[in-house]
Amino acid sequence: MKNKYLTLIEGSHRDDLPVFDVGDTVDVHVRILEGNKERVQVFNGTVIAKRGEGARETFTVRRIVQGEGVERIFPLNSPKIAKVDVKRSGESRRAKLYYLRDRVGKATKLREKKAKVDVNATPTTNGAPKGKKGKKAATEAAAE
Repeated sequence: MKNKYLTLIEGSHRDDLPVFDVGDTVDVHVRILEGNKERVQVFNGTVIAKRGEGARETFTVRRIVQGEGVERIFPLNSPKIAKVDVKRSGESRRAKLYYLRDRVGKATKLREKKAKVDVNATPTTNGAPKGKKGKKAATEAAAE
């Protein structure tokens, strides 16, 4: 249960970031200050963990650089994060994917999430909008 005083102090958080989950492959655009210059560096990898809530929420991104695993923890509401792009949605049955640390190569790939299908949608046979069928319908559509 969240403390009611913490809720009051934290206030609102960023809403310009997309919704992503553990297992997704993301590009995190990070602002880096070098002297008086600012540039954006992209850190791309797989989200292996999310923790916290509200203003204190963080996520961990893992990627392989020259055969070595690199993990970075980002505060979700940090002003240093310019944007987050979700490149691929991975299917995960766990909240934390720490087991990926022991895997190498293709074994680190996760299955892609299947697109959700609207059950209430009315199906059509050829992609045309559902309506009248037959020669009569064709002549009426041509007349309109």
